[in-house]
Order: sequence, then C-alpha cells, then structure tokens
Amino acid sequence: MQTIQMSLWVIALLVALALLFDFMNGFHDAANSIATVVSTGVLKPHHAVAMAAMCNVVAIFVFHLKVAATVGTGTIDVNIVDHYVIFGALVGAIAWNVITWYYGIPSSSSHALIGGLVGAAVAKAGTGALVGSGLLKTVAFILISPLLGFILGSLMMVIVGWTFFRTPPSRVDRWFRRLQLVSASMYSLGHGGNDAQKTIGIIWMLLIASGHVVAGGQPPTWVIVSCYVAIGMGTLFGGLRIVRTMGQKITKLKPVGGFCAETGGALTLFLASALGVPVSTTHTITGAIVGVGSSQKMSAVRWGVAGNIVWAWVLTIPASAFMAAIAWWIGRHIL
Repeated sequence: MQTIQMSLWVIALLVALALLFDFMNGFHDAANSIATVVSTGVLKPHHAVAMAAMCNVVAIFVFHLKVAATVGTGTIDVNIVDHYVIFGALVGAIAWNVITWYYGIPSSSSHALIGGLVGAAVAKAGTGALVGSGLLKTVAFILISPLLGFILGSLMMVIVGWTFFRTPPSRVDRWFRRLQLVSASMYSLGHGGNDAQKTIGIIWMLLIASGHVVAGGQPPTWVIVSCYVAIGMGTLFGGLRIVRTMGQKITKLKPVGGFCAETGGALTLFLASALGVPVSTTHTITGAIVGVGSSQKMSAVRWGVAGNIVWAWVLTIPASAFMAAIAWWIGRHIL
C-alpha cells in the first residue's frame, strides 16, 4: 500500500473527528440499548444510560477486532485512502446522524459510516474503489439483522409464554423486571462490541495510510481504548427523543417483552460481531421489538411507525454517501 504524506495536525484532526463520530454513535444509538428497559419502567433513564455506557466500555474485553478489520480493509480499496477520503466519510456520516437525531429517526450510525466511506471513495476514484465482497456482506445484513432479531425476539416470546403459561402475571412481571437488567446489559455489551469497532477501523485505516501503522498489523492500544471510551461517553449522554420512538411508538412493551426483545437483539449482535459483520444495532432491536409485538397479535405493532423507520434505513447509505462526496470535495480545498 502506498504511504500518503500527512501532517500531524491533519492526522490529529481526523482522529478527533472520528472520536466525535464515535461519541455521536453512542449518543444516537443509546436508545437502542435502553429504550425497552426505560419504557417498561424497570429503570429510570439516567440509571439505564449509566448501565449501558459501562457495558459499552466493558465490551473491550469480550470481542475480537473482526468488525474493525472489515471496516478498515473490507469496504473500500485501501490504496486510495487518504485524509480527504477519511474526512469526507466522517463528515458525511456525522451530518446524517445529526439530521436523523434532530428529527428523532432511529437510523443506523453504522450504515451512515459505510455510506460515508462509499461516497468519499467513489468521489475520488469511481466505483472501482469499492470492495464488493465486504459491501455485499454489510448490505445483506441490512435485511438479515432485523429479520434475525424478529425471529429470535418472537421465538423468545413464544417460549416464555408457554413456559410461564400457568404462572400469575404479577409474578411473571416481577421476575422479568429483574431479568430485563441482564438482557439490557447483554444488548449494551453487543452494541459496544460491534459499534466501537467501526471507528477503530476508520482510525486504523488512517494510520495505515499515513505510515504510522504497518498494514496487516494491529491497531494501537490507545486507538482501541479511546474508541470504546468515546462510545461509552456518548451513550452516557444519549438523547431521549429516539427512546420514545423505539420504546413505545412501535409497540407497547411489558418487562417480559422487553426481556425477549433485548435477548433476541443481543444474540444477533453477538453473532454478527463473531462473523466480523458491521451491523446496525438500530435495525436489530427494531426487528426484535416488532417480533415481540407481532407474536402477541399483528395489530399490536404500529406498522406505520415501523414503515417510516424502514424508509430511514433505505435512505441512510445513499444519503450519507452523497453528503460524504460533497465533504470530500470541500476537504480537498481546506485540508
């Protein structure tokens, strides 16, 4: 791979921008891991975000860097990566995150970043700069992750329903209020493990391109630690706009439903991280929540709200790619 000459201030600026994206990822996606536990009344919002933030950071000890490797080397040709491409990708992703956060739309920070990389790479070198196999895997999981979340969430709900068929509802509610603390922690662990690695992959890509890290090696420890801490801090300050959409507008949840949705979502995230696939935590938990609601009755799901969320999924990659292409052109003139 060709080494690109970059000044230290440009590298520092882009690392700071990447960590800002990571912080916003946690802020934007905090609702995914705490929406159900807050909406069922098991935890107050500030307690829930503190728990989720801690689990985000603890994930550093649980997951390997397979997702980071996919983002860093499996989406665009590393030979065309320079500071302009990284700048465009990050600005495009951040811009889309700000827009969707402002309107309370639970879109995917993960796919905003992938879209940003695609847009900046195509702006520089055309479609030949894209790595088809990595992108195909990522795009496929736009459908697979919510579908798997849906299946696992609804399956968990059916199993729990049959298991506790003769148990008084008050006792079931009391048990699952406690169990939901476990399921929410598992989901937050999966969220940190998958999402923090996407920013690790970006910074890793930047350091390889600038010659500060040897291609084929491992990212520096400071990169790994700073990315996990940044997403944890973002989760700690996560907004409540999206919590309301995820936790109550799609379907009304009780503690047992929250447990099933979080467990189904967590299992999906663990599987994706093991396979090295950068998936959307938003897609995953939405699919699981819809699965839980529809397992009771189809009318329990507000399909109009779910449909609006799906539209946001469809638009995320092309919209962030378009913004990234513009940011790439701006970066060429200011960096």
